[in-house]
Amino acid sequence: MNESRKKPHEKTASDSFSSRGIPLRSRSLAACLCAFLLSAAAHAQEQPQAHFHHVHLNSTDPAAAIDFYATKFKARKEKFAGLMDAVWTGDAWLLFTKVGAPPPSELISGLWHIGWGAEDMPSTYEKQVDSGTKFATPITDISEMVGGSRPFFYAYVDGPDHALIELNTARHHDFGHVHLFSADPPAAGEWYAKHFGLRAVAQKDKREFRGNQIGPAAFVTADHVSMIIYPVEHVRKNAPDQWQGRTEFAPTRGRVIDHLGFSVTDLDATLDRLRKAGVTVTAEPKEIAGGRLRYAFIEGPDRVGIELLEDHSPPPAPVAE
Repeated sequence: MNESRKKPHEKTASDSFSSRGIPLRSRSLAACLCAFLLSAAAHAQEQPQAHFHHVHLNSTDPAAAIDFYATKFKARKEKFAGLMDAVWTGDAWLLFTKVGAPPPSELISGLWHIGWGAEDMPSTYEKQVDSGTKFATPITDISEMVGGSRPFFYAYVDGPDHALIELNTARHHDFGHVHLFSADPPAAGEWYAKHFGLRAVAQKDKREFRGNQIGPAAFVTADHVSMIIYPVEHVRKNAPDQWQGRTEFAPTRGRVIDHLGFSVTDLDATLDRLRKAGVTVTAEPKEIAGGRLRYAFIEGPDRVGIELLEDHSPPPAPVAE
C-alpha cells in the first residue's frame, strides 16, 4: 500500500543520466564499499524496536516492474498479505503503486538507490548486459579504495521508471542495502538508532574520494539491510542542475522510490512513543486484509517517508538460489 510483516528477532541509460548532469563515475564511488563492509561487520541489536520490512516504489507498469526485479535479481514474485502482487527478496518486500505518469527520479530526495550483492561482479555484469539490462553506470573498479586482496566493483542498473539499483561486490547476491542522502548523516543515523533500536555507526570527519565528498557519513544496520547515509554535498556536486536553487530535500513520497517500511510489534504504542519524542506522524493507522495488516506513516530525517506496519501475515518461503 502506498498509504500502505513483523520479523522475528544506461542508450545504455548512461546517456540519459549524463544528460541530467550527473557524472557517471562519481555517482556512488564508495557506496558498494560501505554496503559490503556493513553487511559483513555490523549486526543489529538483539531486540530492535523495528525491523526492515519493505521498499515501496511508484511505477507506471507494476506488472512489468515486478517481472524485472524477479528475473534480474535474487527475488521472486509473491502475493503480499494476500492483497497485491509484489516482489519477495528473501526477507523483505518490494511493493509497488501504479501511477499514471512517470514518477520523479531526479536526485533531490533523501532516498538514492537500492542494491543487491554479487559474488563475481564481472561475470554478473556480463550476464546482465547479455540479458538486455541497461546500466546508468557501467562496471567500475574501486579496489584501490577498498584495499585487501580481492577486487571490488560496482555498477548501477537503470531500473523500471529510472529507479537506480546498485550491484556491488559482496559475499552474497541478496538484496543488501539502501543508500540515502542527508544534511547531517551522523544525526540521521542516530535518529534510526534512537527510535528504531537499530545499530548506527557514525563517521564524523569530512572525507573525499576522487574529489567527491563521502563524509561525514552514517551506517545503520536494519536486520539484513545496510542503510548507508551520505552527505548532501555529494549529490549537490554531482547533480548541480537538479539542485540549482534548492535549499532542502524534496519529500520522497510520490517519487520513484516512495518510502521505506519497518515492521513493529505494537503500532499504537510505537506511534505514541514517537509522538512524545517529537516525530511527525503523517498518516494515522489504517487496517486492511481482515485485520492482518495495520499501518501508519511518519516522516524520517531529510523528509524520508517511513511506513510502520503491524503485519501478521505469514512470510513466504525463502528465495531459492
